[in-house]
Formats: sequence, structure tokens, C-alpha cells
Amino acid sequence: MSVAEKENPRDNYYVQTVNMDAPPPPAPQMQPFQRTYGNPAPLGMMAYGTVFLCSSILTLASKSVGQPNLVLVFATFYGGISQTLVGMWEMFLGNTFSATVFTTYGGFNLSFGALYLPQIGLAAAYTVDGVVGQEFYNAIGIYLAIWDLITFLFFLGAIRTTAPIVVTLGFTICALTCLSINAFTGNPHFATAGGALGIIASFGAYYGALSLFWTQQTTFSFIRLPPLITAPSNV
Repeated sequence: MSVAEKENPRDNYYVQTVNMDAPPPPAPQMQPFQRTYGNPAPLGMMAYGTVFLCSSILTLASKSVGQPNLVLVFATFYGGISQTLVGMWEMFLGNTFSATVFTTYGGFNLSFGALYLPQIGLAAAYTVDGVVGQEFYNAIGIYLAIWDLITFLFFLGAIRTTAPIVVTLGFTICALTCLSINAFTGNPHFATAGGALGIIASFGAYYGALSLFWTQQTTFSFIRLPPLITAPSNV
């Protein structure tokens, strides 16, 4: 064995010492938990469409259904509560426009349902000798006209969203305009037009809701609906 091939115990000891003093491998780190949230918009649009559909059908069937108090159930316990909650959830998710729209219409539905509550006494305040005066219908006309203006402002802010939302808000504007004119004038043709336009608006809301929660995980591809986005995000 040559001198170069001889083992040096000190060298081996030094190598072993270095290896023993090496830092341990890093411990595996746990991945942070990522919470997922659902989309509350379909619930809000379903509630919007249902209340408007009920109100519009009762408007068209005013001759056979004298007391439209059924709207109170839908407007208060479904539309009002659900849309207000959806608005709060949308605000939590950072969707300011959706939060404003849904919370506003939640208040609209609650106030609309309150019109039919005797405890509120709105109709009684305009009643003379047991007959509701024209002042009551003028007040309703002003009420609907204000909501018509609010809906128009929402419509301007929703042009770049999806076609169902634009259609829903657009026909809602037309329906509220006709219903407001009917309240002022008593012309039944405007009531009929308002009811028909309201049904179209409700189906627009239904389409928007179904396009959001008929997904690949819930139903077949031939059933799902496209969202129909009106403008690309870079415009």
C-alpha cells in the first residue's frame, strides 16, 4: 500500500465530526387552511324573481284575486330577508355592487310587504268613511317612481355584467314605470303592461340564478346555462 493510499484516522474523525455537527433537515411545514365560500348571488336573484313573479301574476289576475296579501309572504319572508342577507354576504366577499343591489332590494321587498300590513296603517291614513282615497294611490305612485329611479341607477352600473342582469333590471324599470302611472291615473292598461313586463323581468332573474348554480358538479352539461357576459373585462 502506497503512502497516498493509506488511511488517515484523523481525516476520518474530522469528516465524521463535521457530519455530526451538520444542521438537521427542516421539518415539513403544514399548508395554511384555505376556506372556500359559496356564491350567494343565485339566492338573491331567485328571491328577486320570485317576489316579482308573484306580484306580477296577482296584478294580472286582479279581477279574480281581490286582496293581493299573498305578496306579503313572499316579499317579507323570502325576498326581504333573503336579499338582505345576500347583500351582507356579498359585502363580506368584497362585491360592493352586488351588496348594494341586493341589500337595497331587500329593503324594497320589506317595505313593499309592509304596505299590506294593517298594523302599519298606511291605507288607513288615507281612508275617509271607509273608502281609500286617491291620495293613497298617489303615494303608491310616488313610492314606485322612486324605486324606478333607483333601478335605473343600478341598470347603468350593470351594463358590463351579464345579459340576464341587464334584462332583469331593464324590464324592471319598464314595469315599475307602468305600475307607477297606473297608480296615478288608474288606467288598467298600464297595470296589465306592468304585470307582463314584471314577469319577463322575473324570468331574467331566474335565468341569471340558474346560470350560476347549475354547475358541472350539480347537473348535466345539456342542462347548464351560459352566463352571457355582455362585455369583456378589459373594456
